[in-house]
Amino acid sequence: MNAPRTRVQRRPVHGVLLLDKPLGLSSNQALQKAKWLLRAEKAGHTGTLDPLATGVLPLCFGAATKFSQLHLDADKTYEATARLGVKTATGDAEGEVIAERPVHVTPEDLARVEAQFTGPIRQVPPMHSALKKDGKALYEYAREGVEVERAPRDVVIHELDIGVAGAVGDNLIRIRATVSKGTYIRTLGEDIGEALGCGAHLTSLRRVATGDFVEAQCVTLEALEAMDEDERLARLLPAEALVDGHSRVTLGAEDAARFLSGLRRRGSWADAGEVAVFGAEPAAFLGTAHVTGGELIPGRLLNPIEIQQILLNAQQTEATP
Repeated sequence: MNAPRTRVQRRPVHGVLLLDKPLGLSSNQALQKAKWLLRAEKAGHTGTLDPLATGVLPLCFGAATKFSQLHLDADKTYEATARLGVKTATGDAEGEVIAERPVHVTPEDLARVEAQFTGPIRQVPPMHSALKKDGKALYEYAREGVEVERAPRDVVIHELDIGVAGAVGDNLIRIRATVSKGTYIRTLGEDIGEALGCGAHLTSLRRVATGDFVEAQCVTLEALEAMDEDERLARLLPAEALVDGHSRVTLGAEDAARFLSGLRRRGSWADAGEVAVFGAEPAAFLGTAHVTGGELIPGRLLNPIEIQQILLNAQQTEATP
């Protein structure tokens, strides 16, 4: 007879966990595993990675979920390998082979397509994606063998480096790309293959950076599972890590209280579209705002309970030997 399953006692947890997502798990599966390990009440991620992709996946807990959109919009850097000469239905190694062509690619050809795909480009989103049409994900249509029309999207490839990977005759290339929001690396790999005249599909994909977060800061699920609870909590970055690039405004106690109630504050601040607002007494992150004409206009705000919990958690972490 199976023993009864122990119910996890959830608790308020606030912060950002930089996870190195493993191969084979969806972003949501990885999120749910980390949420369970931290016993967190509320969690979300900042943009999905395919199950076949690994790498940087910022997970937001508690108050940090209010600012997760900021990293959905962040530039991201990927490293991939692609096999030339073979095109698949999904653009990756999981899909059925649908075309094979001979490969005659020179270093000059790689340099040419590197220049061709650097800068603003247009992409047609792949059928095997989570984009929705008429309330249904494209990958659901694809599984049914139905192809629907997709409008091209404008994206930007900020940096692109393409080179030979593997041994001569493997027909593998490596791709490193820093891209804007909404860029599909599988589609980029396929389009590069077409520009080389032979087709291609991705054989591996890893996200090595999202915004200012890089893979060296990440922890694996395996390592997280081996830690005790205090060690897991110590891996969390504060919610304000999501707004590191914002201008900073610090308010006194009275102005901070009014700001948290949604009231605009007036000061000698320069106009700014993205502002991180802090309180001075106590020192705490309050939320985001923008400044127009000397007015600090509230955006996404923490509530007093969240602020108290964050300050308490910080004190407990500091007290842990």
